[in-house]
Amino acid sequence: MDGNLVNRQTIGIGAMSEKEKEQLHEASLKVLENLGVEFFDEEALHLLKKNGAQVDGSIVKFAPKMIEAAIKSSPGKIKIYDRNGQEKLNLEKGRVYFGTGSDTPYVQDYETDKVRRAVLEDTVKGSIVADALPNIDFIMSMGLASDTPISISDIHQFTAMLKNSTKPIIITAHNEINTKTMVEINELVTGFPVRDKPNIMLYNEPSSPLRHTREVAQKALFSADIGLPIIYVPAVMLGGAAPITLAGGLVVANCELLSGLVLHQCRRSGAPFIYGGAATPLDMRTGNCSYCAPEGHLNAVYLAEMARYYDLPVFTYGGCSDAITFDQQASMEAMYTLMINALNGGNLIHDVGFLGQGMVYSIETMVASNEMISMIKRLIRGIDFSETKLAVDTICKVGIGGNYLGEEITAKYFREELFIPELLNRENVNNRHGAGGWYASNIKEKIQKILLQHKSEMLPKNIEEKINEITKKAQR
Repeated sequence: MDGNLVNRQTIGIGAMSEKEKEQLHEASLKVLENLGVEFFDEEALHLLKKNGAQVDGSIVKFAPKMIEAAIKSSPGKIKIYDRNGQEKLNLEKGRVYFGTGSDTPYVQDYETDKVRRAVLEDTVKGSIVADALPNIDFIMSMGLASDTPISISDIHQFTAMLKNSTKPIIITAHNEINTKTMVEINELVTGFPVRDKPNIMLYNEPSSPLRHTREVAQKALFSADIGLPIIYVPAVMLGGAAPITLAGGLVVANCELLSGLVLHQCRRSGAPFIYGGAATPLDMRTGNCSYCAPEGHLNAVYLAEMARYYDLPVFTYGGCSDAITFDQQASMEAMYTLMINALNGGNLIHDVGFLGQGMVYSIETMVASNEMISMIKRLIRGIDFSETKLAVDTICKVGIGGNYLGEEITAKYFREELFIPELLNRENVNNRHGAGGWYASNIKEKIQKILLQHKSEMLPKNIEEKINEITKKAQR
C-alpha cells in the first residue's frame, strides 16, 4: 500500500485555481437551488423533503446549507480491505490505486484477437489475471456475462470475481435487491459485516442530465444504511446530455454528485461516499462517446480537484482507449490516460483494459497497462535525496573519468532506483529479434502463463455450495 503513495510534489497537477473551484461550486449551488434535480423514487423524495429540501412532484431543489452540511458530514478518508480482512486501500489524499473496468458487452479474445460477446468465463479469466498482476489493486467485472440470466447477470459476475481473487471489488448492480444479494454472499465469504471491513464498493450512476432513477436512489439509501462505500459516477456527455462547454459539463456533473451526496448523507450522516465521474465529449463525426478525448480527461482532472476541494475520496479512469482492439492507438491512449490521472492523484483509477468507448474489454490491454503503471509509479515516486543516494563519497572514490559499474552502490540499489521492464523490448538494433521478444507476443505469453500457473486463493467447497444456493434463489 505504501508503494502507491504519491510524491508530495505531485499531489494534483494544479489545474484549477481556488477561484475556479469557488466559481464551479457557486454555479452548482445556483443550479441546485433554482432548477433542482429529479428523483424518481418516493422514499428519496420523502427523505429529502423531511430534511429541508423543496420538493415539487419529482423535482427537488436544495438550499446551499443542505449541500454544505452533506459535504461536511461525509468522511474524507475511507479504508478498503481484501476478502481476508487485510487492509489494502487507503483512500485519502496522495494515495493512488488502479483497477479494471466493468460491464462491457464485448471482449477482445486474447487467443483469437476477435471481438465477440462477453461471457462469464471472461470475467473468471480476467479476475485470475488481475489477481496475479501486482499493479491491479481492485477489480470490476470486465464484461457483461451474456450467457447468464439477464436479471441476475450482475450477481454471477460478482461471484466470479469473489471466487477467483481476494482483491477489493467494485460491484455494479441492476437494482437494490441484487445489491442486497451480493452483500449477503460477500458477508458469507468474509465472515464480517461490510460496515466493519468493506472489501466491496458499489458503483452508482445517475442518469444525465440531472436525474436519479429509482434504482440509483434505492442503492444509495441501502449503501448508506449498511455502511457500504458508494461511488457516485455521473457519465455526462458534452454536447449530448450536457452543454458542449467543458465548464458547463462540469456544472452538470457536480450537481448530480452533490445531490446524490445529500440524499446519501440525509439517510446516514458519515456514510462513506466516493466522488467520481467524467464529462466526456460526444464525437461530432461519429456520434460516439469518446473515452479518451483530452477534454474528457481534462474534466476528470478538474472533478478530482473538486473532490479534494470537498475533502472527498476520488474515483476517476485511465488505462483505456477508443481503439476497438489492442493496437498502437490503444497503447498510446492507455498510457496518457493513466499518466495524467495518476499524476493528478486520483485515488481509484478504474477502466484499465477498456477499449472501444467502453464497449470492449481487453485482457491484453490490462496486462500492458500493468507494466505502464510500473513506469508511472517510478515517475511519481520521485527522487530520494538522502545522503546515501547523493553518493558523494562514491563519486569522490571513483574520481574523474572513472566507472561505476563495479561499485557496491550499483549492485545494491539498481533494482530500487531503476524501472526494469518485463514486457518491453530494450534490445539494440542488431539484436532486435533476440531475448527481448516482441511486445505483443510477450503480453500473450504472460496471460497464458498466469492462467496456467497462478493459483487464486480458493473458497471452501461448502461456501461455494451456499453461494450457488443463494444465486439460484435470486433467479426465482
